[in-house]
Amino acid sequence: MNPGGAGGMSLLEYHVLLALASAPLHGYAIKDVVAVESGGTLTPRAGSLYRVIARLITVGYVMDTEPANSPPHPGLARKYYALTASGRAALAAEARRLKQSAALAEKRLGVARSRS
Repeated sequence: MNPGGAGGMSLLEYHVLLALASAPLHGYAIKDVVAVESGGTLTPRAGSLYRVIARLITVGYVMDTEPANSPPHPGLARKYYALTASGRAALAAEARRLKQSAALAEKRLGVARSRS
């Protein structure tokens, strides 16, 4: 199942899964990782980020989890999210799709492949 439709997942969905590929994170940390790894192109607001997370949970790519060795937060308890096996597979498939798409674009534009 692909939450972004037949053309691939949304850029935000991709970056959320990518952020969770290393370790479980809480929402604010996901937001920060997405912003940094997208070079500031994506700076999701809480509402849109949590809608994407909820959609990724619904399709089985992400799950709620317990934090590992995380100090307690002084405010409300943080919810942590982790990538599932199917989420990891979907992320890998999307990365392959993007790589193929970029290769096609480079070919059509006459960009040398040696720079990839």
